[in-house]
Amino acid sequence: MISQTADRNEATVPQLIATPRQIPVPGGKVVEEYVGRVATGTEGVSVARMISPAGWDEPAQTPEFDEVTFVIRGTVRVEHDGGLLDVTAGQAVLARAGERVRYSTPDPAGAEYVAVCLPAFGLDLVHRDQ
Repeated sequence: MISQTADRNEATVPQLIATPRQIPVPGGKVVEEYVGRVATGTEGVSVARMISPAGWDEPAQTPEFDEVTFVIRGTVRVEHDGGLLDVTAGQAVLARAGERVRYSTPDPAGAEYVAVCLPAFGLDLVHRDQ
């Protein structure tokens, strides 16, 4: 199987991402993108580590991408049209493209989590409320 892949494109090799690109976000949240439009020019998927302080929130959004949020520490609250979910350490949530969601971190210690977006996150694709 490996030789078949190598035959298709001899120049392709795995790309080490030694450090993420930090993306400025208001409200004290830290976004470290490892793969995506900013860090690697990848449009198909983005992978970012998020660190958000207690009480952080953002406007509701109706993105054009699926987003998987895996919580490492703390709680990420996901408000949606049907109610809300509190996603805690060791849990994940899948928000599908076209679903209106709003993320926040109600835990007094904040939260750390990984977001994976398909296709990659883009400001032109997130459609945040004003």
